[in-house]
Amino acid sequence: MDILIVGIICYLMGSIPFGYILTKIFLKKDIRDIGSGNIGATNALRTGSKTIGYTTLFLDIIKAVITVIYIKFNLPELLYIASLCVFLGHVFPIWLKFKGGKGVATYLGILFSLNIYFGLVFVISWLITFIFSRFSSLSSLVASISIPIYLLILTQFDQIIFFTIMFILIFFTHRENIKRLKNKVETKTKIY
Repeated sequence: MDILIVGIICYLMGSIPFGYILTKIFLKKDIRDIGSGNIGATNALRTGSKTIGYTTLFLDIIKAVITVIYIKFNLPELLYIASLCVFLGHVFPIWLKFKGGKGVATYLGILFSLNIYFGLVFVISWLITFIFSRFSSLSSLVASISIPIYLLILTQFDQIIFFTIMFILIFFTHRENIKRLKNKVETKTKIY
């Protein structure tokens, strides 16, 4: 019963579509009609408001941090289930007909909550890739695969399955970006 309750609550927390809410309130626009149509932070930056973009990023991270940290200290045996449900909530939010973000900011919040070093490895990998490519999507993919690789190097095999699943999910959410990268038509991202 605990698994079901925790799963639902974590999914609902992850489902809060901050990019959609902020653009509706402050710009009177539907973020799904802008840029890629995605509700995440990268597309929120395309609204023309850096404030909305970075606030979306912050809130998408924080909703995962609050949820996962609570479970970590109260129901640690459900930690990975809770983390997965928060992520799935963001990617498939019930409020927006299951069409959400790509999950990167929420995943970053999950990583920092599970282990600060995971979060740091992700951020460093993302930044290095972005500096050289200027593609947010490519940076996210490289950063996501960096966690299983990091665990392989440390021979921490017990966690590799979970983080490999998370990489596969992020790969799935970026499938259109991967096609555009392959065809050399992916849009570069301005983060400042």
